[in-house]
Amino acid sequence: MIPENLEYQELSEREGQNSDATIFIKETETSPNIDEAPDGGLRAWLVAAGGFCIWFSGLGFANSFGVFQEYFMTHQLRGKSPANIAWIGSLSAFLQLAIAVIAGPLFDRHGAWIIRPAAILFVFGVMMLSLCSEYWQFMLTQGVLIGTSMGFLMFPCIAALSQYFDKKRAAAMGVAVSGSSVGGIVFPIAFSKLLNESSLGFGWTVRVMGFVMLPLLIFSCVAITARLPPRTTTFFIGLAFKELTFVLMIVSLFFMFLGMWTPLFFIPTYAVSRGVDAALASYLLAIVNGASTFGRIIPGILADRYGKLNMFGLGGIMTGVVILCMNKAETTAALVVYSIAFGFTSGTIVSGAAAAFSVCTKDPRDVGTYMGMGMAIASLAVLIGPPVNGALVAKYGEFLELTIFSGVMCLVGGFIAIASKAATPEGLMGNR
Repeated sequence: MIPENLEYQELSEREGQNSDATIFIKETETSPNIDEAPDGGLRAWLVAAGGFCIWFSGLGFANSFGVFQEYFMTHQLRGKSPANIAWIGSLSAFLQLAIAVIAGPLFDRHGAWIIRPAAILFVFGVMMLSLCSEYWQFMLTQGVLIGTSMGFLMFPCIAALSQYFDKKRAAAMGVAVSGSSVGGIVFPIAFSKLLNESSLGFGWTVRVMGFVMLPLLIFSCVAITARLPPRTTTFFIGLAFKELTFVLMIVSLFFMFLGMWTPLFFIPTYAVSRGVDAALASYLLAIVNGASTFGRIIPGILADRYGKLNMFGLGGIMTGVVILCMNKAETTAALVVYSIAFGFTSGTIVSGAAAAFSVCTKDPRDVGTYMGMGMAIASLAVLIGPPVNGALVAKYGEFLELTIFSGVMCLVGGFIAIASKAATPEGLMGNR
């Protein structure tokens, strides 16, 4: 394959030599013509708004799985264990992240068009979820179909956003990713209200959610475009794993993902075990997601000034400490305060990871590929963590072991993220 950064010129022999022209190729190295990111403007902020709508619909819906977990345990899947039900949500979350290994390189080489068929599949999956009644049906729709289609939506929009922002990248990503927090407020409350205060039932409750997502995803398909021309060369995946910072980032995110999903899956169940009303317990998840809105935007702004790796590592450490305290929140007031604290700290991990991966590559055309590979590997922890937590609850009947396991995992991930700064050219004192 001929590299794309070579110019080819035909030169003939000088006078006095053989009259037959000798044609040969002269290789001249050139740097790729990449304009500086605008860091603002209508086009850039429209992409951010489109990303907000995607994360509102997709991860906002995924972040609401705690209310589905509580509902399934007492209705359609009441004969299943908490661990078995948690597999539905963990598989969906895993595929959302794992599919990035395909979605990221596809964006780098073909642009943002891939979000259009993914949006159709996502809405179709939500509508099919409303018809489910058996465990295998929930697993296929909510676990596989919704999870896969969301992966093709999330990462192309974040990769596109990284092409429009440089100095303000972490802040812009925080704005887009905060859509998942807003969605995480709307969907649990809507689910609880429509089920408990109307006669719609489960099927039409889920369909109403799907109709809310539809116009938002249509807007995203129009608003999100790539700024840079696509790559035409083959990307060698092995090259990325020679960068120590990138490898440490993956390891740190793996440990954080292993622990941070615990309250998102189990805080409604934990609240009910402490005597809280089921409807109010579902609102706790909305409080978590509401607080994470500020946890994604404010640390994102600070990350542009004090370093993306710094804020990402600090977010992991703070989240670990908060998770370790979950078993001490025993009253309704304490649970509300706890939900706010966890929402703010965990929000730093989600938006911070996307921004931190962007420091691992110098070429913005490779951001999608790097982010896709990193998220895909780290997502194995999402597949493992919630079922392990469900098994701990089923075995011990309490939540102490669950909080210790998840809190320690987040702490380990946070310290590894801080240590990864030593592998950067600036070292531990660098503002990166």
